[in-house]
Amino acid sequence: MSQVAFVDTTLRDGQQSLWAMNMRTRHMVPALPSLDAAGFDQIELMAPGAAFKKFVRHHREDPWEWVKAAVKGVTSSQLRWHGRFEGSSLSGGIPPEVGELMIAKVVDMGIRFTRIGDNWNRIAQLRDKKERLEKIGMTPTVNVMYSVSARHTDDYFIERARQAADLEPYRICLKDVGGLLTPERTRDLVPKLLAETGNIPWEFHGHCNNGLGPLNALEAVKAGVRYVHTAVPPLANGSSQPSIFNVARNLRALGYDAPVDLDALEPARRHLTAVARQEGFPEGRPHEYREHLYTHQVPGGMISNLLYQLELAGLGNRIEETLEEAAQVRADFGYPIMVTPLSQFVGSQAAINVIIGERYKQVSDDVIHYAWGRHGGDEAISGMDPDVRAMILDRPRARELEHYEEPQPTLRELRSKYGENTSDEELILRAIVGDDAADVVRGARSAEAAADDRPFVEALRELMDNTSFRYVSLDGPKLSLNMRRGDTTPA
Repeated sequence: MSQVAFVDTTLRDGQQSLWAMNMRTRHMVPALPSLDAAGFDQIELMAPGAAFKKFVRHHREDPWEWVKAAVKGVTSSQLRWHGRFEGSSLSGGIPPEVGELMIAKVVDMGIRFTRIGDNWNRIAQLRDKKERLEKIGMTPTVNVMYSVSARHTDDYFIERARQAADLEPYRICLKDVGGLLTPERTRDLVPKLLAETGNIPWEFHGHCNNGLGPLNALEAVKAGVRYVHTAVPPLANGSSQPSIFNVARNLRALGYDAPVDLDALEPARRHLTAVARQEGFPEGRPHEYREHLYTHQVPGGMISNLLYQLELAGLGNRIEETLEEAAQVRADFGYPIMVTPLSQFVGSQAAINVIIGERYKQVSDDVIHYAWGRHGGDEAISGMDPDVRAMILDRPRARELEHYEEPQPTLRELRSKYGENTSDEELILRAIVGDDAADVVRGARSAEAAADDRPFVEALRELMDNTSFRYVSLDGPKLSLNMRRGDTTPA
């Protein structure tokens, strides 16, 4: 039997797609032992730009503490660092030297795998990035991103597969970020791509936006893909990746060897379900097929974030209108592949248009930069509607930004700014999130030391998991509890 291995995306793309990255470290750590015991090929950990900002600005937590907890908690599977290590987006800029320092830090921690790609599938341009990562000690898989438009033909994808193979990567990943593939399209396209890349292994990363993700995964395996990205419920399905339980069982029924311990994953499923119900997070459910998806192509992570932002503004009921507007904005922008940060530019502008009630009356600086060609160069500009581009650039703010250059401070300059004794981790955090990032985290720690607002059951679980305690006694006006750990078994 052919063997199929799995890359787990639960705590990275799963929660980004369904929970807008709203899980805190204390929500994630208890799931690690179960994920580690299941036998995944790799476990995806973090997209540093967006995640770093979310941790600090929304959770008031230090993302490095989560990284260290994950490294400590995962000893059998390989961890994978996901996301850009330089460049700019809505999640904040990463200067090149800072990005390389960040990669060096996570390599030192024991994380040796990542995925890289280009927002416009300009894969030939990834050679320098791949070589720099390898020099630091990181092994990259190269993404070929799927999309649907007049420009995204079979010949287009075959050429990108050839370019990826020319880089001689560890693996190539077909990334269907919008959940747009169908079983028929997968069955037709994937063999053509694999035929161009020799013995380089392929991964399949598909979202379930159109409800067909689990079937697409099976078709990809039938075509020769041997690494499939899955998630653990309740962070599977919906706009996330397919459920590991569903895909593994179906592959076994088809005669494939799928060596993953599903029983070992039950504690993670129970814990994450409890988190969902405690925090009011949605549980992933299979989507019904919707043809309209192919018009707006907004990926799952962007949908959850759009809904979250609209709800904060009291406009959650206008999500469908915003998605319809996103289809028009994407067309106006020249049909970019809906991947970070391009999907954010499209989605955020669509939300602005809906809220204001007039297209492009207000635009973000990121959209102005896009119109100036700073997020794709000629690829972006040549496809834009010329009237829309002129409308975006015909304003004082656009003229101010015409000759803007992204700040690229060196490590020497940043150490001079933040202090020579600033740790690497703090320097990276300040450079990516903002100068006050470390102060925000320290202030939150001080507040937590004064008052622990965690639910009692969660605090109790932490005490039980901490093997340094042999005996715990809790006394209060309505509760008296004593726990004693046995000599060889957990409490």
